[in-house]
Formats: sequence, C-alpha cells, structure tokens
Amino acid sequence: MERDRRHIAIMGSTGSIGTQALEVIENHPDDFVVEVLTAYNNADLLIKQAIEHRPNAVVIGNDQRYDYVNDALSSEDIKVYAGSEALDSVVEMDTIDMVLAAMVGFSGLSSTVHSINAGKDIALANKETLVVAGEYITKLASEKAVNIYPVDSEHSAIFQCMVGEFHNRIERIILTASGGPFRGKKAEDLVNITKAQALKHPNWDMGAKITIDSATLMNKGLEVIEAKWLFNLDSDQIDVVVHPQSIIHSMVEFEDGSIKAQMGLPDMRIPIQFALSYPNRLKSAFPRFSFADYPMLNFEKPDMETFRNLALAYDALRKGGNVPCVLNAANEIAVDAFLHDKIGFLQIPDLIEGCLSKVPFIKSPRLEDYFETDKETRILAKEIIK
Repeated sequence: MERDRRHIAIMGSTGSIGTQALEVIENHPDDFVVEVLTAYNNADLLIKQAIEHRPNAVVIGNDQRYDYVNDALSSEDIKVYAGSEALDSVVEMDTIDMVLAAMVGFSGLSSTVHSINAGKDIALANKETLVVAGEYITKLASEKAVNIYPVDSEHSAIFQCMVGEFHNRIERIILTASGGPFRGKKAEDLVNITKAQALKHPNWDMGAKITIDSATLMNKGLEVIEAKWLFNLDSDQIDVVVHPQSIIHSMVEFEDGSIKAQMGLPDMRIPIQFALSYPNRLKSAFPRFSFADYPMLNFEKPDMETFRNLALAYDALRKGGNVPCVLNAANEIAVDAFLHDKIGFLQIPDLIEGCLSKVPFIKSPRLEDYFETDKETRILAKEIIK
C-alpha cells in the first residue's frame, strides 16, 4: 500500500533553501511531491527545476519574464503564472499540503499570510515574516489551526529539543551564533571591510543577504525576535552565545536546570528535511558528525558593542509594535546598499538606528500597518543613504 505523499509548494525555489529542499525531496520520492515552484527573477533556474521536478504550477514573480518562462515550458504539462498576485494566490491550491516559505526578506510575508488563510501548514525559512508581524502571524495560525515548523537551523534545534517536552515549561533558550567572519574583531578593524570579505562565512553556505546579516550579527537578532513568537517567550528568556564551530545548533534549558542541545554538522538539509517530514525522521545520506574531528567546542559572549545590530534587535523586540518591522526594512536596504558599495560595513547599524529613531511608533499594528511601515522605512533609508 502506497503511503500518502506530502505535496509541497516551495516559495523561493531558486534560492539557497529552495535548492536544498528540492534535493531533500528528490531523495525521498515516496514521501514528497513538488506541487509548486516559484522564483522572482531567476527564470533560467526556475525553468530547469520545473522540467526536472514537474510541478503542477510555477510562478515567476517578475511578470516581465512570463513569456520567457511560458515559452520554455510550453511543451510541458505545467501551469505558468507571473506577478505578485500569483505568488499570493498559488498557495491556495487545493492540492498543496505544505508551503515552504523560503522567499527572502519582507517579500515573503504576503504569500505566508495567504497560505495560513488557506489552511496550509508552513515550513518557515523566511524569518522576516515573524520578525515583522509575529503577533499577527501567530494569532492567525492559531485561528486557522495551522502548524508552523521552523526551518532555520537554530529554531529547528529548539523545536527538536522540545519534542516530547511540550508540557514542560522552558526557562530559557540559548541560540548559538558562529560569530561570522569577523568574530573577535573590534570596530577599528572593520572600517575598510569589503563585501568579498563579509561574504566569506566560516561555516555555512548561504545567500548573500543572510551571509551579510551573519557578519553583522543581525541574523542572530532577527532569530531572537523570531524565537519569541515561535516559542511564546519573553526577551529575557532568549540568550545568544557565540559558538564558532556551529556544531551545537541551539539549546533549551528547562525549569529543573536540565539543558538539551541539538547537534550536528552545519548542513541546512537536515532542518529542511525535519520540517517537511515532521513528526517522522527520514533516513538520509548526509555526512555524519564525528567527535574525533571536533575535540573542542568553544563558547563566548557576543560582542554587542562592536556588532550593534544584535543590541538593536533586542531593543526592537522589547519595544514591540511596528519597531521590529522598521528594523527589518532598514536592514534590508542597508545590506543591499553595502552589497552595491553605497555604504561601508560600519554604516549598516548607523542607517538602521537612524530609521528606528524617525519612523512613527504604532503600538498595535494591523496587517496594512506593517506594509505601510515597511514602505515608509525603505523610502527613509534610501534618503539617508543619499
């Protein structure tokens, strides 16, 4: 008897998470079916993926690439759509069981909202969704009885440590950070940092945006905010420790003083596979960890004076309202400006701080307020750069 296969929509299939998710799915044809693939600009890779995995539908977010994609897939039995509205509506297809939210940045919020409204379980790789609108998203998911399974390695680690412990109170969680390529550096060492240097992450192979976020520790700041909403915690229950080897992916401390840690080699395919297959663990051929290769595991406090983005994120979490939305939008513009040589590495937190001080505070934002705050912050950030 054939067991039921989960039909997966991958939002952002051409990115780092999306491509690794397809590898996981390809290795488990009896467990998963690719139902939908989407990309924004990378039409060539989307076409290649569609021919290889034969989804029900594909969406190219940039509607100017529609004809190109449609022509390339004209001989295939694959529906082709384009534009932002199609990205939102495609997730509502009845044939989808789970949506992997892997679009980068704020752009992933809208399709995730539509997915939840359609009752689809979410494998969440797009941390910005909960950073920007965590209160709204978690409330909506609860109302729609939708499960959100974390894909970030740190949040997956917390989730894995909590399996079998959901009735027990968490005292705190400890998110681990590699420290990025500039661990141990001081501000004076970072004045002339180039994007090539910042893009050389010591442990993980990730997209450009998240790699820069890791170098500034903003990625860890965003993860702190995401963890608050995923696990219903206060800011003082979320700690960060720098762990250069990236073997322990995060830890949970329970109120009896016991600490559980989830360990493994830094390989995003593991948390992706766990989110897609939960509550089952599927066999994999991924490389195995050996203690002999890592005779020492080190831990140290993060330097929040040099890497101010982590401190800014904690502050935004404590203030709440639309402040994390401002933080995220300003950071997205700042990272893009750095990658295009418009600002220096140390100007990234300056730009974010400037936006945080000027965008009006909304204590209890509605969904439309998040979109307006995001738009207003981006305009302001670009003006500051000029």
